[in-house]
Amino acid sequence: MDLLRQNVWSPYLAGIIIGLLQIPAFLLVDTALGASSSFVTGTGFIFSLFDSSITEIKYFAKYMSKDKYFWQSALVIGIALGALISYKASGRKASFSSASWKNIGASSAPVARLLQGFIGGFVLLVGARIAGGCTSGHGISGLAQLGVGSSVAVAAMFAGGIVTANLLYKRAS
Repeated sequence: MDLLRQNVWSPYLAGIIIGLLQIPAFLLVDTALGASSSFVTGTGFIFSLFDSSITEIKYFAKYMSKDKYFWQSALVIGIALGALISYKASGRKASFSSASWKNIGASSAPVARLLQGFIGGFVLLVGARIAGGCTSGHGISGLAQLGVGSSVAVAAMFAGGIVTANLLYKRAS
């Protein structure tokens, strides 16, 4: 149980655990690990509370009719709850220091940082849907299945991240 109280886990151990999660995912729900589809499922169900015709839209209907998308939604909720439990068990205190945000050229105002984070997350989600999956879907599941499309997507994600980090850090210095 000491492992659960550590501030940081070994990336090798965490990677092995995540990789092994592919086995029950395929055996129990016949799907790979991924997260971005759960946001489409959730959005579809929220919209269906106000307008039931949303299920007639082919894109939403696909994500609201199969168990694997409900499982992915449960996975995303579990990730958030697991992060919260890990944070509480580690005994660490949250810090929203503006100094670390200035290193990448972000605003030091808390509301502006929250807005920047929301916009960044939204852009990331749109990109994940355009790419047919998120970093966990392509990077973990797609590469585990030796998917060519996932290999291209992961290479593009890393290239985009490297370019963006270089631009942000050059601007901040």
